[in-house]
Amino acid sequence: MPICNKANVFGIMVLCIIIALGSSALAESSKEKEKAYPPVTVDMNVQKITEHVYFVGGKAGMATDNEGFVSNSGFVVTKEGVVVFDALGSPSLGHKLIHNIRKITSKPIKKLVISHYHADHIYGIQAFEELGAEIIAPLGAQEYIRSDAAKERLEERRFSLDPWVNERTHLVLPDVTISQSTTFTLGGLTFVINYLGRAHSSGDLTMLVENDKVLFSGDIIFEGRVPYVGSADSKNWLETLTHLETSGLAALIPGHGPASTKPSETIALTRKYLAYLRTTMGAAVDDFTPFDEVYAATDWSEFKDLPAFAEANRTNAYQVYLSMEAELLQE
Repeated sequence: MPICNKANVFGIMVLCIIIALGSSALAESSKEKEKAYPPVTVDMNVQKITEHVYFVGGKAGMATDNEGFVSNSGFVVTKEGVVVFDALGSPSLGHKLIHNIRKITSKPIKKLVISHYHADHIYGIQAFEELGAEIIAPLGAQEYIRSDAAKERLEERRFSLDPWVNERTHLVLPDVTISQSTTFTLGGLTFVINYLGRAHSSGDLTMLVENDKVLFSGDIIFEGRVPYVGSADSKNWLETLTHLETSGLAALIPGHGPASTKPSETIALTRKYLAYLRTTMGAAVDDFTPFDEVYAATDWSEFKDLPAFAEANRTNAYQVYLSMEAELLQE
């Protein structure tokens, strides 16, 4: 019969205290994490696209609409782990995306591929960083993170997307920077990352899930709304879309708008819009016509009923007008 002496009793008491303290610490840590990610109330429905590919789609609108959930993300489930494409526009949204991935699979999130460094795609990165996922992004990410524009945008989002973007939100540098097209495999699937250079942003990439024939395009393609031009290189962007190969694809997932099983039709809107901007604004630059005059005289009827037209179109046109003035000076 075992002997229960004072030493044994004391040891058991110490062990119980350690376990209790550990449980308390874990509970506090969990509470702190919840505080860091105030819950969003928007729906984030997961759509299965192919055998391995899943998609979540933001609502068409401007960056601060829908609690910041205006861009798309997707993930690929392999035998060895998960590859995620884009992290959404707040840590809270990134956290919710992870929660939704966990409903599909318990496999570890191995990699997060970022199409480009614009706020609505990157503020969720820190939620994935905490999981130890490898962050992959195009050349241009560092340039953006170190820019005054990035600091100013984050401060603005802490106001316009409070509480989901807050003082704990920070920009995350990638672990791997892509400056040329590359391929990797995971769990029997092949992923092709195509580096596009400066197009929609200071650096863009796409990701093809070769086995499933699904292309994640990032923001070089917008569907169902007026694209955001910003400081884009509209010339290279349009050339990229002109030469983008879509034959044989089962599906295309754009940066904004619904997933598509008709890729050539999905590309058409962004390509047509950019071409129209460059044609109309380019003619004005050649004729030395003032911007206000050409903008008022331009027929926008083909695009005016699209979401985000009122908010984005004039700014887009002015940016293209200025960039084409710069192109003319370089000739």
